[in-house]
Amino acid sequence: MSSSAANLTDTYRHKGLRRELLGKLRDMGISDERVLDAMDRVPRHYFMDDAFVHFAYDNKAFRIGAGQTISHPFTVARQTELLALTEGAKVLEIGTGSGYQCAVLTAMGFKVHSIERQKDLYDATTPFLKKLGYRAHCYYGDGYKGKPAFAPFDGILVTCGAPFIPDALLGQLTIGGRLIIPLDDPEVGEGHQIMTEVRRVEETKFTRQTHGKFAFVPMLAARSGQST
Repeated sequence: MSSSAANLTDTYRHKGLRRELLGKLRDMGISDERVLDAMDRVPRHYFMDDAFVHFAYDNKAFRIGAGQTISHPFTVARQTELLALTEGAKVLEIGTGSGYQCAVLTAMGFKVHSIERQKDLYDATTPFLKKLGYRAHCYYGDGYKGKPAFAPFDGILVTCGAPFIPDALLGQLTIGGRLIIPLDDPEVGEGHQIMTEVRRVEETKFTRQTHGKFAFVPMLAARSGQST
């Protein structure tokens, strides 16, 4: 990820392109205006490499280094919408990446805790979010373990493809809380996942709902604590 001083200028052109993108997201089915408003207030081009900044408001994913990507705007909007939370909710994000999704969650008024497994990204993104004024608690570590010291969370959002649902994350949800996680599925092919919503309805009871096919980079961690 590389952001020059010039890229940290939010021009009328940028704002216009952003609103065009939000119109496209509405057409694609995003209906939560709070999510769209937050995305309107977070300049996506701030979080992109100089080489891609002119394409910041295309509905595309782009490489950000360390083998990671900044997700499609539709993916960011959909995952945020699926959390179904109100201002003041406590959210755990697994995979800080460029910091864009984290910034959108913060702009929603959530209390955000975010974990990044790639040290280079963590070292770059944490001070960058602070510089931009997005107050999130960022950590370097294994996302499969969650952040038990700050649990329970009203919502947990995973921004990378996962081979299974970690038990540790389920245990850190509040009753009524949702885990939004893209799960590997051999039926949809390599490199794609099924967006899965897991809701904790009782202490030991969870419901599961799916929301279509998406593409994410893999989740990196020691694969322990598997839930079926």
